[in-house]
Amino acid sequence: MAGFNSLLFIVGLVAFLVFVALFFIDAGYGKMISDKWGPAISNKVGWVLMECPVFFVVLYLWGCSPVRYSIPYLVFFLLFELHYFQRSFIFPLLMKGNSKMPLIIMGCSIVFNIVNGYIQGYWLFHLAPQYYSHVYTSDWLSSWQFIVGVCIFFTGMFINWHSDHVIRHLRKPGDSNHYLPKGGMYNYVTSANYLGEIVEWAGWAMLTWSWAGFVFFVFTFANLVPRANAIYHKYSSEFADEFEKRNLKRVFPFIY
Repeated sequence: MAGFNSLLFIVGLVAFLVFVALFFIDAGYGKMISDKWGPAISNKVGWVLMECPVFFVVLYLWGCSPVRYSIPYLVFFLLFELHYFQRSFIFPLLMKGNSKMPLIIMGCSIVFNIVNGYIQGYWLFHLAPQYYSHVYTSDWLSSWQFIVGVCIFFTGMFINWHSDHVIRHLRKPGDSNHYLPKGGMYNYVTSANYLGEIVEWAGWAMLTWSWAGFVFFVFTFANLVPRANAIYHKYSSEFADEFEKRNLKRVFPFIY
């Protein structure tokens, strides 16, 4: 446990450093793509390669666990893998355009996803049954933490998926213009997709009620909030007139 707790501390520390750094450095992918980030590959291929490791790491750790068919652990597994199946294999296929992803961004994401997959999977399917077997019983599925957490998790997932849908359909075929997103949570923030993902992993932290889940939420927050800030400023200069009328926030409605 000591080594695992040290890993959690290190990831939390990295999250803090990432949070600070990304307010000064625009990660060069998506709307912030830049040649200065070096060689790049197809965005679709990059997404598959950087997201699928966590799917397979958790699949492996669940598959070799003695509690894999115990209902609470099976539910945890299915919820986590639902997100990453969509993110690894469905989302990239729905992407439009021919944008690129820098190899360095993809590589950093692969490293994080492998580490995070280990943290989530090893905690849930190996450490928790050993040290907290009295917690994740069938009664856990009726606990307030699990019920509220699942509601938050699926709320975030819906916001995230719907926001991605809005982005994909901003332009009609043949249209190369840029538009400020509208609809859903984009009526309140400029990065509704990031809002959805932050909410989703907040739900995960609650439904597992674990330090592992909480650290994942913290890292998601640290990575996406500065990114949302950068997108906010990009939109505010690109769509100045429309932007001022709509009184949008960055990622949290009415707050930030």
